[in-house]
Amino acid sequence: MVGRKHSKRGEIWSFFILLLYTGPHPCFSQAREVIYRIKEGLPKGTFIGAIGVDLKLDFTVDPPYLFSLAQKRVSEQYVTLNNSTGEFFTSAAEIDRETLCPDNSDGRGCFLSLDVFVLPQQYFQLVKVKVFIEDVNDNRPKFPVDEVSVSIPENAPVNSRYAVEHSAVDPDLGLHGVQTYWLVNDFGVFALDVEENDGGERTPFLIVTEYLDRETQAEYVTDIIAEDGGTPPLLGATTLRILILDVNDNCPQFRDSHLNVTLHGNTTKGAYLARLHAFDPDLGANAQISYAYSDRVPRETRSLFHLNRTTGVIRLAGKLDPGAAMFYKLTVLANGAACIPAVATVAVRIIKVLRGPPAVIARYIAPEKDGVVSIKESEPAFSPIAFFTVKNIDVSQRVECHLEGAGPFRIGPYQLLRNEYLLETTEPLDYEVTQEYKLIVVAENGQGLVIKTFLEVQILDENDNAPVFEQSLVELFLDENNPPNTYLTQLRATDRDSGSQGEVVYLLGGDAPGVFVLDSATGILTVTTSLDREEKETYRFVVRAVDQGTPRMESIATVAVSVQDRNDNSPRFINKDFTFFVPENFPGYGEIGVLSVMDADAGKNAWVALSILNGSDIFMIDTGRGTLRAKTSLDREQQGTYQLWIEAVDGGEPALSSVTMVTVLLLDVNDNPPIVLFPQSNQSYMLVLPSTLPGTSITEVYAVDNDTGMNAVIAYSIIKRKGGQPGSFAINPETGNITLERELSNRGLYSLLVKVSDHGQPEPLYSTVMVNFFVNETVSNESYIRTLLPTEADVETEERPWPVGRLKEGPERYDMFPCKPALIALSVTCLGLLFSLVTLAACVCLRRFQRQKTNSEVDVPLRRKNDSALVKSKKLRQVSNI
Repeated sequence: MVGRKHSKRGEIWSFFILLLYTGPHPCFSQAREVIYRIKEGLPKGTFIGAIGVDLKLDFTVDPPYLFSLAQKRVSEQYVTLNNSTGEFFTSAAEIDRETLCPDNSDGRGCFLSLDVFVLPQQYFQLVKVKVFIEDVNDNRPKFPVDEVSVSIPENAPVNSRYAVEHSAVDPDLGLHGVQTYWLVNDFGVFALDVEENDGGERTPFLIVTEYLDRETQAEYVTDIIAEDGGTPPLLGATTLRILILDVNDNCPQFRDSHLNVTLHGNTTKGAYLARLHAFDPDLGANAQISYAYSDRVPRETRSLFHLNRTTGVIRLAGKLDPGAAMFYKLTVLANGAACIPAVATVAVRIIKVLRGPPAVIARYIAPEKDGVVSIKESEPAFSPIAFFTVKNIDVSQRVECHLEGAGPFRIGPYQLLRNEYLLETTEPLDYEVTQEYKLIVVAENGQGLVIKTFLEVQILDENDNAPVFEQSLVELFLDENNPPNTYLTQLRATDRDSGSQGEVVYLLGGDAPGVFVLDSATGILTVTTSLDREEKETYRFVVRAVDQGTPRMESIATVAVSVQDRNDNSPRFINKDFTFFVPENFPGYGEIGVLSVMDADAGKNAWVALSILNGSDIFMIDTGRGTLRAKTSLDREQQGTYQLWIEAVDGGEPALSSVTMVTVLLLDVNDNPPIVLFPQSNQSYMLVLPSTLPGTSITEVYAVDNDTGMNAVIAYSIIKRKGGQPGSFAINPETGNITLERELSNRGLYSLLVKVSDHGQPEPLYSTVMVNFFVNETVSNESYIRTLLPTEADVETEERPWPVGRLKEGPERYDMFPCKPALIALSVTCLGLLFSLVTLAACVCLRRFQRQKTNSEVDVPLRRKNDSALVKSKKLRQVSNI
């Protein structure tokens, strides 16, 4: 049996088992070694091997073999041993080769060493078991960093190789480790090669396949994929950023290689002539440019015209001869690192000044640089900008100064000083309207000689504009039950200022509920939670737009969020169930009671239609007011209680509904007189023997009343007689029992008219019956007796009343019945208590409705299949809340 069990498990799991025996088989005292091989990650209960079978032990011996692990705590973490059969199985903990042997990266093998004792003492031997754990491809390659950067100079030759540091790591062994690398995108200029060192580690190398140009593309970003050799292979990826390093492969170039400048001979020292612009597309030190005169420019000319080596600005550095016309050619070089200089030529033509043309000297009050004047837009009107002095003027010559160019500026003589002119503003400036003005100060004499001074005025922006919302009131409409983080709108505000002064930050006002979130940068407004219209219908709060100027300026807008209703509330009755008390014989279509129902939704979703699910042939309900009516008069004696199921359906899509139970209790009305059951008719009689003794019960009048309560309490009395002396008979007013009070001396027919009356209010109802006694020993002639039977008119009325307790024959006196006042009082008390209970129940229900917004759902009875169709087809009306 053990052999078959082992064979079966071997077929299931297909494990390869290698058994090595050290020592002769018969000698159990020597240690043996057994080797098993399993793959890592096997589930619990996987068969590993059977020591007893592999050692070819005889299991028929007595006592039987026992097997035990020497170190159970360590061993049973991974394997379990059957003490009887010697079979090994995997335990609850899956064996992970990489965890068990973390330092086994050289492939020497990972194994568990187990010592197994074969017992009892006479069979004792020590078995050394090694369970080798074979690697499976359960780990994917992983890069140690999320991004790998490789820097390559832009002049790298084709086929140059660059190692990709931080290669991927795979804890699996051999073929399951990293085998190759590849790029997701090579951009047509790269390739990837893999080199393996003596230790078996593979390193990816990036190969340049085309020429690079940093000025065309400065970096390349792609993913590098590491792939192992498993089946199927597992992949690992990281971002590869290839940075193209700049080399000095571009030289400076002038934008304009030739400039012409014209000067008058009386131009003042320091005057601005021109500015040369050269550019180099390289970066950093490779793009630095310095300007210098060519060696062909004479030293005297260099001294006359100063060249700024950094900016390329040329200014007049010496004094010109106003009486000589001269021409200078300035050759300027733009020098870059390890480059051939770029060459530009500046032609300076000096115009001879004839008869003292005016010379204009500018002295700036506002900040000035290279002929550009800067003035803040906040400066008030008539702010001074510069003084202009006209020199070299003969006394006989008349000079005029004026402005050319548009703008809020003017120039005029300064007070009484001769040839002094002040340039000033005429009105406040506005950067948002105009950022710069180009002016020309023109001075001319009477001979038509003119000198012009060019001036550029730049307006400096200040934070004088607050952000402005596109809408001061933002009205939003959102359906209730929205998902969290719903987008509402994007608020937009603009600021006419420039730079950081025009950057707008959006903020919520202090009155904004916490459920709204406003992105400060984009102005996107979202709501973080689901809104419920029944909880709050309208949210109104302030949002702010703040700029980043100094001081900061802001504006506000109002956001109004209207939560739109959805049909998510069923109609609810104010009570779980209703009970109405109605007197019987209540007129048809009279108001029995009002069912108050409410729906927390709004609009069409709050329209409610009421319908009766059962009993609609007797009752009807007014959908508008919820009034319950009966189509006909109701009789308590036919049915005293009605239970109706009323359904309320709203007008939503889909419609929601609820059901309540209405109990109609009919209160008894005294509308039924007593019915005499015995005697059965006025023509019946009873034989009474003459020897009957007084006090003997002769017969009993029995009657019933279909009403209830006091309306059904019956009293019996004798109101008329025929034959015999007065007081011969007495009747018990409660039981109707008739007794003989006096001896019957005469034979013949005796007749009593008995009144049977109830205690109803306001008027009792009654009926009468004739009780006939034939006094004789026998009945010999029945037909004769019947001729003697009297009618009611033939019976005499009793002459006197009888005492209370046993009403003897006599006239009808209601006050002779002693229980009547007590019964009347009891009836009134019961009606009062009933009315008090009804009032108390109504008050309790009303208070419960006021305290609880939502009443519990009522149980809905089973309806017929077409009930829902009938309800949906009914016209919906809105029930007024009562």
